[in-house]
Amino acid sequence: MSNDIMQDAKAELSGMAKQGMRHPSTKPVLVGAAAGAVAGVLLPLLSPVAGLVIGAGAMFYKRLRP
Repeated sequence: MSNDIMQDAKAELSGMAKQGMRHPSTKPVLVGAAAGAVAGVLLPLLSPVAGLVIGAGAMFYKRLRP
């Protein structure tokens, strides 16, 4: 099972890298990264960089496993 998600993630990242903003996952992942960064600024226990990574990761996972 974990091998499936790794293959899906690799294919998705490859598609995002090749197609850029035309790929359907790019914009939601960027929005998640921006929202996470804003949360990192507002929450005292979270840095903006950590929020960015967490937000982007959460949206990327949501695109892989809806």
